[in-house]
Amino acid sequence: MPPLAEEVWRVRLAQASPSSTLRISRARHRMSAPKIIIQILITGTQIFGKALLEAARQAAKNAKHRPQGAMGSDVAGVGNATTGSMTDKLTREHRMTLDEAHLILNTKRGDGLEQILQNYGHLFKANSPPEVPPPASPGARGAPTSRHSHYLQSKVVRARERIEAEIEIAAEEPPSRAPPSEPTAGTS
Repeated sequence: MPPLAEEVWRVRLAQASPSSTLRISRARHRMSAPKIIIQILITGTQIFGKALLEAARQAAKNAKHRPQGAMGSDVAGVGNATTGSMTDKLTREHRMTLDEAHLILNTKRGDGLEQILQNYGHLFKANSPPEVPPPASPGARGAPTSRHSHYLQSKVVRARERIEAEIEIAAEEPPSRAPPSEPTAGTS
């Protein structure tokens, strides 16, 4: 405040009665409340903005980092199928390993195609929508309706396709020659 204005203020304050002095101090106090609220809002916004920026940086850093052997978007091991073998080609094509396909269909590697198709049929039907929804009777609570999952149904179909493709490849390949057997020790 300029010195002249400050002196004018002191003179007016000295001439004022005690009650007017109280009004002036209250007015000064009320004038500062909006300023304080604005300062709090600005400070809070700055803190929130810095925290948001740091969270975004950390998220970007986490997205780039992929630890070895971690479960992520490559659960099926498709990223590991880098050789030119037919099995790796099928794994990349179907986005599923043979082991994962057997796990989904609840079969073992040695099971025949009949068992695989039987399990496939059961799982496909279990995850299908009901053919005709049961009529709802008013006021009666019946058995809970069966739920279907398009996602699970598509996984079952892809698992069957993956196993069938592996069986086709095995049928097309000529049988590998067995290593020559060693002569057995006999009497001479």
